Amino acid sequence: MLTEYVEKISRSRVYDVAITSPLEEMPKLSRRLSNTIWLKREDLQPVFSFKLRGAYNRMSILSDVERQQGVVAASAGNHAQGVALAARKLGLSALIVMPTTTPPIKVEAVRHFGAAIELFGDSYDEACSHALAIADKQGRVFIHPYDDPEIIAGQGTIAMEMVNQHPEPFDAVFIPVGGGGLIAGMAIYIKAFWPDVKVIGVEPADAASLHDALLADERITLDQVGLFADGTAVRQVGKENFRIARETVDEVILVDSDEICAAIMDIFDDTRAIAEPSGALATAGVKKYIEREGTQGKQFAVINSGANVNFDRLRHIAERADIGEKREVLFAATIAETSGSFRAFCQILAGRSVTEFNYRYADDNEAQVFVGLQTDGGEAERDVLFSSLKHAGYTIVDFTDNEMAKLHVRYMVGGHASKVEDERLYRFEFPERPGALLRFLTRMGQGWNISLFHYRNHGAAYGRVLAGVQVPELERDAFQSFIKELGYQCWEETDNPAYQLFLA
Repeated sequence: MLTEYVEKISRSRVYDVAITSPLEEMPKLSRRLSNTIWLKREDLQPVFSFKLRGAYNRMSILSDVERQQGVVAASAGNHAQGVALAARKLGLSALIVMPTTTPPIKVEAVRHFGAAIELFGDSYDEACSHALAIADKQGRVFIHPYDDPEIIAGQGTIAMEMVNQHPEPFDAVFIPVGGGGLIAGMAIYIKAFWPDVKVIGVEPADAASLHDALLADERITLDQVGLFADGTAVRQVGKENFRIARETVDEVILVDSDEICAAIMDIFDDTRAIAEPSGALATAGVKKYIEREGTQGKQFAVINSGANVNFDRLRHIAERADIGEKREVLFAATIAETSGSFRAFCQILAGRSVTEFNYRYADDNEAQVFVGLQTDGGEAERDVLFSSLKHAGYTIVDFTDNEMAKLHVRYMVGGHASKVEDERLYRFEFPERPGALLRFLTRMGQGWNISLFHYRNHGAAYGRVLAGVQVPELERDAFQSFIKELGYQCWEETDNPAYQLFLA
C-alpha cells in the first residue's frame, strides 16, 4: 500500500500551481546548534503555505460531472486558500465555509482567489459539519484538508523535492503536524528512499493529537486544543494519516508557545521571513531534539510550512521569543520601601541588560518590583542570578514559566497609590544602550523618591520610561532644573486623564 503512495506522489500534478520550494541552509542557527539545519521554504508558495499541493492534486482528478458540480471545503486559513487557488486554475466553482471567528485578512485572501465564502459557526468542527451538509445538499465534492489519499500524495511531493535537492540522506527530518496530511505524505516518500532517516513530527503541546494517539495506539479526540498555532489546532488526527504514521513516524516532539516564538525569531534571523506559528513548529522541534540528544555535526531538515501570520500577532511573538529561547528571565523582587533601596537593588543588576522594570508604591514598608533581564540562556545562569539576589536579602519569585504573569500581570503592575503625596508623572526617552537604564535610575533617585516606574525594552534606539516622582511644591523649580540637566527628552503627564483614572 505504501508503495502505491510513492507512485501517487511521483504522478502528482502539483506543479501546475506550486513551485519547487528552495531548500536552504540556516547558517546562524546551524552555528549556534553545532549541527547543519536545512529549511524547506514552503512559505514561498503562491498561497504562502504547502496546502495548495494537496488541494490541487485532489481536485485535478475530479470527473467531468464532479467539476460541473463544484467543490466545497471547510477551513480557517491555508487549506481554504489552496482550494480557492486550485479552483480558479481548474475553472471550478468553489465554496469555502469559514468559522465566523476567522480573521478578516484570511477571509479576504480566499476571496481574492475568486471563491465564494460562507461564515458559519465558532470553530472548525462546526464549519466542517456545515460544509459536509452543503456537499450532500448541493452535490459539491468535499475537499478534506488532510484525510484523503490524494491530499496526502500531493503533500508528499515536498519530500520528493528534498531527495533531489539533497542527494545525501539527512539524519532526521522534522515535520509539523496538524491533521497529519503533511507528515503522512512526506514520511512515506522519505522511508522509501532513505529508510534509515528519522521522521520526527512536531506538535504544539496543547494540540498533541498524533503524539497522544501514538501513545494510546489508537486515534483519540482531544477535549480542547490551543489556538496559538492555529494551523495545527486539530483535535483528532486523520484516520488514513494515523495508519501511515504508525508505520513511518519515529517519534513526535511537543513544543510550547514560547519555544515556537523563539523558532519564529530563528527563521527570521536566517531568512528575514516571518513564519506563522505552525510554520515554525519543525524548527522549534529540532532545537529541542538537539538539546535532548546532545548531537553535533549532524544534518537535519525542517519544514517551514507557512507564513500566513496576522500582523497584530507579531507583538506577542516578539515579547515571548526571548523567553522561549531562555534569553529572558522574569521575576518579582520584594525590596524595602526606604530611601536608596531602589537604587541599591538596581546596582546589583549592573552589567545585565534590563528588558522590563515595573514598580508602583504600595505601602511604607515593602515595594514589589516586576523585573525582566536578558540572559545568555539556560537555567544555570538564572539560578546564579537568584542566588545572588537572595544572598543580598531580597525575596524573589520566579515568573519565567508563569503563564498568567507573562500574559497578563506584567501589563497590570500598578494601580492607585492613596498614600503617595506630591506625585508628579513624567515620560522620558533616552538613548538605548547597555547600562543606560541603571544610569538613568541612579541619577533620578539621588534627590527625590520614585513612586512609580515602568520600562520595557522594545529593541528600539530609544528607551522609554514612565516615572512617578514625589516632588513637594516648594521643590518644583529645583526638580525642573534637574530634569533639564538630565538632558533627556521629557514630557510631564501629571494631568493626563489615563494617569488620573488608573494610577493617581
